[in-house]
Amino acid sequence: MERGAADSYAARMRKATHRARTTLRRSGVDYFRGDGSDWIALAGLLLTVPAIAWGTILMPVWCAPAALVLPIVAGGLLLRPASLLSLYAAAALALIVESLVLGPYTEGPARVTPGTVLVVAACGFFGLLIAQFRARVGVPWRRGGTMLFDLRERIRVQSALPRLPQGWHREMALRPAGGQSFSGDFVVAARTSGGRTLEVVLTDVSGKGMDAASRALLLSGAFGGLLGSLPPHGFLPAANAYLLRQDWDEGFATSVHLVLDLDSGDYELLSAGHLPALQLHAGTGRWEEKAAEGPLLGVYEGAQFDPVKGTLRPGDVLMLFTDGLVEANDRDIAEGMDRLTGEADRYVATGFEGAAWHLIEAVAKDVNDDRALLLIRRDS
Repeated sequence: MERGAADSYAARMRKATHRARTTLRRSGVDYFRGDGSDWIALAGLLLTVPAIAWGTILMPVWCAPAALVLPIVAGGLLLRPASLLSLYAAAALALIVESLVLGPYTEGPARVTPGTVLVVAACGFFGLLIAQFRARVGVPWRRGGTMLFDLRERIRVQSALPRLPQGWHREMALRPAGGQSFSGDFVVAARTSGGRTLEVVLTDVSGKGMDAASRALLLSGAFGGLLGSLPPHGFLPAANAYLLRQDWDEGFATSVHLVLDLDSGDYELLSAGHLPALQLHAGTGRWEEKAAEGPLLGVYEGAQFDPVKGTLRPGDVLMLFTDGLVEANDRDIAEGMDRLTGEADRYVATGFEGAAWHLIEAVAKDVNDDRALLLIRRDS
C-alpha cells in the first residue's frame, strides 16, 4: 500500500515538473517572439536592482551608484511601459537606501550625488520613450531586428534569377544607397512558357535606401505575382494600374521588362520610363542602345508601352541597369553610359564571372543612390 502511494506521489511530481517545465519553455518562446508576457524579464531585472544596491553598499568604489542604469537600459529594451514603472520604483528605492547607508555625498567619494540621480533619471526617461515607441509600433525590440532581417532576405530571394539552360549566363548585383541593407531597386524574374522564355523585370522605385525599401518590398511581391500570370504585353499595364491604386504621395517607379526566348535568342523590351538597355554585339564589339517607349508607372491611367525587339546572338551581352550607375551631379546620362560601356568592355572581355559587381565598383562605388545591374550573355 505504501509502495503504491509512493509511486503515485512520484508520478504526480513528474507530471507537475513536466507541466512547469513546459509552461516555462512556452512562456520563454512567446516572450522572445514578442507574443507573451514580460514577467520573466521584469522579475530578472527586479532581482538585479537589490544585487547592485548591495554591491554598491559593500564596495562603492568598484560598484558605483550609477550602475543602476544597467537594469534601467535593459528594461527600456525589453519591458512594456507599464512594467517599466515597477522597475523605476525599485531603482529609486535602491538609490534612497544607498544614500542613507553611504551617507551624504559631501563626506567622501563613491556616494549618491545629484549627478547620479540625474543620470539614472535621464536613462529612465529615454528608456520609457523607447518602450512607448515599441508599444505604439507593435514590434518588440527583441523581434525588430529579426523582422528587418526577414524583410531583407525576402527581397533578396525575390530578386534571385532562375537558372538558365546551357549556353546562357547571367550576372546580377544590387547595391543600396549609403551602404544600407534595403534598396529601392529590385528585380523579379521567372521562366515561363514551359521554361522556354525568361522574363525579367528591373524596377527603380522613387526615393532611395530605407525611404523606398518598404514600397520596393510591396511592389516586388506584387510584380512577382503578376509576372508569368499575364501575357508579356499585359504586365506593365497591370503594374501601372496597381501603383495608381496605392495612391502614394511619391508613388511612381520606372521599370523595364525583358522577354527573352532562350531557344532563339530573340527578345522584346518593354519600358516604363526606364533607361535604355545596352546590347554588346560580339561581331562588331560595339554597344547598341535598345530604347523602348513608355511612361512612368503610377502617373496616369491607360498608359501604353511600345516594345523594342532584338536578338542575342552567340557572344552577345544584354545589360539592364538603373540610373544610379550613370547619373551624377557633375555629368549627364550620356557621359555616364559611355563610362559604363567602357568599363563593361574591360570586365566582360576578361571574364564574365562577377562582372556585375565589378562594374558597380568601377563606375558607381561611392554614389549615394540605389544601384542595380543585370547582365545576360549568350555563350559563343
